[in-house]
Amino acid sequence: MLIEKLTQGGTTMAVVGVRPGDDLVACAGEHLARDGVVLLRGLGIDGSERFHEAVSAFGGSLINSYRGGNTPRTTVSEGVFTSTEYPARYEITLHNEMSYAHRWPSRLFFSCVDAADTGGATPVCDGGALLAGLSPDVRERFETRGVLYRTHLHGGAGLGKSWQQTFETSDPATVEEFLRSSGAEFSWTAEGALRVSQRRPAVRRHPDTGAVVWFNQADQWHPSNLPEDEAELLLSVVDDEADLPHSVAYGDGSPIPAADLADVRKAQRAGKLAMPWHEGDLMVVDNMRVLHGREPFTGSRRVLVSMT
Repeated sequence: MLIEKLTQGGTTMAVVGVRPGDDLVACAGEHLARDGVVLLRGLGIDGSERFHEAVSAFGGSLINSYRGGNTPRTTVSEGVFTSTEYPARYEITLHNEMSYAHRWPSRLFFSCVDAADTGGATPVCDGGALLAGLSPDVRERFETRGVLYRTHLHGGAGLGKSWQQTFETSDPATVEEFLRSSGAEFSWTAEGALRVSQRRPAVRRHPDTGAVVWFNQADQWHPSNLPEDEAELLLSVVDDEADLPHSVAYGDGSPIPAADLADVRKAQRAGKLAMPWHEGDLMVVDNMRVLHGREPFTGSRRVLVSMT
């Protein structure tokens, strides 16, 4: 049963009421196919077991490892993770999951088992609408140049995640094999840190709809994404922006102007849609079509994630 339909800019999300035992695929089907996202309400999911059961109804192989991922999260059970573990007072900006990688999830599943006291929604934004909302010159630069993602991963002590945490191994040979298979460039430093560069398109064509969509995390990897005081502090302790745990440039290596990223964020805001979580909700997201994020919150919050 359709409870309500939310629209902001070019983003639309249906909230559909379901009951345990309902055919979840049928309940979500037309909305997910048309809008790229749907929120199913009333399932009463209260933990990883029931979440896994609900996700499994949609088919597809669950991704069991977050190897190579750039954000901290914890494995709860097979194919079930916590959402990104990031201080509650900060926003996690809109992004397509692992769009910097050579392989990425096609679908994302989120379920709230403990709703925040305030805030904490998982906002979404249609990637096609975002792309259409960019200034023509900014869009042209992203489409023609692509994006260069850079990581500087310490070997045990330093800013951000270590390469051991990122690649879930302490064996450099395993890391090198993974990076070669992904088409990444890499080098080891004398201090035992690892530098990785990955050139990826900024837009991609959706395999099902044929539509060209925004699919990158350039704004999120740029220092300007951080609170101003934190960005200044981080930049003060490194010799070069590329020494940060994460940094980004256009695919040809040229800097991305702050004005270009401001244009991206403006387009994101125009299409950003947020629905407060109810405990037990299940949100299904087409990762190539729709960006997602996290709003700041107070109190406790626990959202589980699976990917296929």
